[in-house]
Amino acid sequence: MKTNISHISILALCALLFVLSGCSIEKRVKKADKKFAIGEYYDAAQIYKQCNKRINAKKQRELKAHVSFRQGECCRILNDGKAVSAYASAIKFKYADSIVYLRHAEALMYQGKYKEAEKSFNTYLESHPDDYHAQAGVYACGQVGEWKKIPSRYKVQIARDFQAKRSSTFAPCFIGDNDDALMFTSNRQERTKGKQKKTVRPSPVTGQQLFKLYSARKNASGKWEDIELADGLYGESAESDKAENDSTSSGKALPAEMGVCCFSKDGKTMYFTYSRPVNGQDLGARIYTSTRASGEWSEPQELVLFKDSSITVGHPALNATGDTLYFVSDAPGGFGGKDIWFAEYDGTQWSMPVNLGAKINTSGEELYPTIRSNGTLYFASTGHPGYGGLDIFKAERDTTAIDSITGLGWAVYNMGAPFNTNGDDFGITFASEGEQGFFSSNRGQKKGIDLIYSFILPEMEFIVEGLVQDNNGAPIADAAIRLVGNNGTNTKLQVRRDGTYKIKLQKDTKYVMLGTARGYLNQKQELNTYDLNDSKTYIQDFTLSPISKPVTMDNIFYEFGKWELTPASESGLSSLVKLLSDNPNITIELSAHTDYVGNDAANKELSAKRAQSVVNYLVQHGIERERLTPVGYGEEKPVIADAAMHQKYKFIPVDQELTEEFITTLSSDQQEICNQINRRTEFKVLRTTYKLY
Repeated sequence: MKTNISHISILALCALLFVLSGCSIEKRVKKADKKFAIGEYYDAAQIYKQCNKRINAKKQRELKAHVSFRQGECCRILNDGKAVSAYASAIKFKYADSIVYLRHAEALMYQGKYKEAEKSFNTYLESHPDDYHAQAGVYACGQVGEWKKIPSRYKVQIARDFQAKRSSTFAPCFIGDNDDALMFTSNRQERTKGKQKKTVRPSPVTGQQLFKLYSARKNASGKWEDIELADGLYGESAESDKAENDSTSSGKALPAEMGVCCFSKDGKTMYFTYSRPVNGQDLGARIYTSTRASGEWSEPQELVLFKDSSITVGHPALNATGDTLYFVSDAPGGFGGKDIWFAEYDGTQWSMPVNLGAKINTSGEELYPTIRSNGTLYFASTGHPGYGGLDIFKAERDTTAIDSITGLGWAVYNMGAPFNTNGDDFGITFASEGEQGFFSSNRGQKKGIDLIYSFILPEMEFIVEGLVQDNNGAPIADAAIRLVGNNGTNTKLQVRRDGTYKIKLQKDTKYVMLGTARGYLNQKQELNTYDLNDSKTYIQDFTLSPISKPVTMDNIFYEFGKWELTPASESGLSSLVKLLSDNPNITIELSAHTDYVGNDAANKELSAKRAQSVVNYLVQHGIERERLTPVGYGEEKPVIADAAMHQKYKFIPVDQELTEEFITTLSSDQQEICNQINRRTEFKVLRTTYKLY
């Protein structure tokens, strides 16, 4: 009987523990939900993760789905790759809201898994067929492969001067028009008197150290240095620095986070994002201003844009004239998520903010606006078609698509690679001159650390270069290149001693080039720089034929034992037509030659007919017959070897005439080479004054 009682007691105890465990889990889930509601995503994620492991999936499917989805939300916001598996778990346990498919797709795109992401987007579209965010996702998943094949000309690289080990650094901004001064946001550990400052508990929002504003200046050698906290903004006491970062359980005020700033044109007024939860209440982000005097920033003052203090505002961007402020807000009347708004200053106060409209804002997140002096807006978005995560977009004013509410029209373009990747790319700033500056990205960072990247759009450069040589391949040191363009260009350039040259060209221009040298025939070439989207170097060599001696045409061929030209001769004949066209005042003797094999008279007749065949071709292609004198020499004029021939065939001495007597002393293979050399078609210049007088 005792044994039965013991068994019953044990079962009762287990049941009680199970009930208590269930209560404990639900209590912890409620705590996580509270943290999630006030934006403490890192702390919430840790609790959800612990609870998820202990939930009985068979008996608490709904709770399991809820916790999995919330864990996925936290991971997605924190750029944690575990978001994909958390959303997949929520889907498995039938999470009630189909939004889980949209979030699952976003997380998959962030990992570059576009085919899987497309499936989840399409599942979401089944219940939300008109959702632009999902439609954009499906489109992007199908196009991203092609986008990557056509990157822009911008050159991008990590700006290592700003980085700090194991720390995020992002949202750079030039201080006014001073391209040698920069402000950025970072959570790097501070140092005092050469020692690292003792760190406080990581932020419950990000799980990282608090973000603050840092400035940097460029030295004379172009290196960024003197990275330090923005002077005057940070006056918190030591007690405040030691505060516990748990707004759900402590009544203490947390250390403030500052970041994402912009400046007036003169750099003396700064607008920045300021956030500090107090007494368990998320006060949200605010925009503050500060002015610089005597080398330090004044005490920050809040810029009140909405009467409702619960509305979050941040990420300020000021236009060049200082009368329009763009910023990010979750204010009512938006399109979902964070939207970009603007307010105008009339000299005394800021106007009621206006949403920038549906061309800019989506049901996703629109963040980090930047406005250039020409009115072009740049921002980051997860809602427009992109590569995944946040992408940088460019918006130009478009008068054909005016928004009925704002009165503004915009044409929006994805900045493409190399700016955008499947990671987060955001927070761009431009130098006052040229297409260069900095932006932020966590591309390739397993822990989602943000780094600052520099970018520059190199000036497009069009070059033509090459070598001027004779028909034996030897450089002509005293040659010149004449360049004439349809844009009025008319220049003459002496080649270098090694026969090479290099000339810079203009875009969208047609050029005629003429290679000339004393004692040589001219050669003309044409090129153009139309429809080019990138720098290009043209290679254009010139081979000039001498006036004073015969020139062998190596690529003229006839039918065996006949005088008919073969199709393989087309290239050589076309070159001869061009040479005669480039030199309209010359007349030439066109001669054909045979080897010593066979009957002398027959060889001479054959060679004469071959020369005439070439003349006939030239006449058919527009060359005056009076300029052409065909001659058949048969075997009468063997080749006399020059240095180039000796270099190619070592067994043939320089100045050696390839007579029958010499050839018969050679091996059979060498004899065939010499006979082939003698079987040739040549031309030589007779006059250079045709139709000049």
